Amino acid sequence: MIYESGKMRLLPVSTRFVSEVNDCYICRDMASSGGILYTVLVVHDHDVVRRVIEMMRMGNRTGEGTLIDQFSHGDKQILVFPYHRERPLKEFYSGDAMTLAQCEETCISTLLACITCDLPYPLLYLLIKGGQLNISADRSVFLSYEMDLSLMDPEIGESECTDECAHILLELLEPKSGEKATSYYLLSKKTANGSYDRFTDLYRDITIAAVSNKKLSVFARIRLWFKRHTDNIIGILFWLSVFLGIVALSLLISKLFLGGNSWLRLLYNTFKQIGTESLLQ
Repeated sequence: MIYESGKMRLLPVSTRFVSEVNDCYICRDMASSGGILYTVLVVHDHDVVRRVIEMMRMGNRTGEGTLIDQFSHGDKQILVFPYHRERPLKEFYSGDAMTLAQCEETCISTLLACITCDLPYPLLYLLIKGGQLNISADRSVFLSYEMDLSLMDPEIGESECTDECAHILLELLEPKSGEKATSYYLLSKKTANGSYDRFTDLYRDITIAAVSNKKLSVFARIRLWFKRHTDNIIGILFWLSVFLGIVALSLLISKLFLGGNSWLRLLYNTFKQIGTESLLQ
């Protein structure tokens, strides 16, 4: 079977999976001189096709630059994505053999691959969750595009994608947890609290923490200190507010039942005379 558009003639050379909603093939473009390979989704389900096209046309993330081509072939919709030889991140990443700086660079590259993908979040989530992150020999990270669209949830947004990505970054940094890595400490704390809803927040934290081997400005050091001790600061402020609340409540009760500034007067009168000696003499 050849899937043909006005500019491409796609011949399947490898079958990745076949499902009720869509099939996935690696195809060679017979219309190109070099026979370039592409990842091709052949979608059978018309409702899924409609939802995918609507997401790309109506949303902010259109897949421009990632979706190479889309066209109809009989009653099927063909989606064409780039193909690069796979090197799965989970298989080829070796944090134990890398320095902390190299691990952090891989984290940033992973994050940028997700941000620049520009696919709608329900599709990006399928890629992240489906193990489609790959690492090249130079430690740069790239995406593959094998997607089972039967698993797509149109309600998935940036929050779910960011949270999933944060957990992956934490796994990449885990081999350096014994080195008191600021990046690992910060991500572990905030990931446990489910604090990441946007990629920009995750990117900001990992880039700030990853410069720990460089000379930081005073402002950056203060900012990083506050990030690391947020929980302690909140705890101190909480108990301070409780104490001040008790003091304010006692003053109010004293004024209501004893009149005037009787609480302060009582405190003053207590120290006016100690034993048999008056302090006013």
